[in-house]
Amino acid sequence: MTVTGIITAIVIGAIIGVLARLILPGKQNIPIWLTIVVGIVAALLGTFLARALGLPTATNGIDWIELIVQLVLAVIGVAIVSGTYGRRGVAR
Repeated sequence: MTVTGIITAIVIGAIIGVLARLILPGKQNIPIWLTIVVGIVAALLGTFLARALGLPTATNGIDWIELIVQLVLAVIGVAIVSGTYGRRGVAR
């Protein structure tokens, strides 16, 4: 992966993380930086998963299927992180 590939992954991941947070209903009690980190991880895992499933990831245009896989992973990731992060400090 080149430097521009890494920078692109960070930017796309940040956008995907914010979109995932907007898609989830309700309020997520996690900081925006954590949302961006979840988005970056989801973008990287989504690309890996799309390639593993044999989905086209190197097209001349926008890879919509790959982006959908990344967004689904980001929504799941933000939901999991907001569920666990929001409970920190709460006595049971």
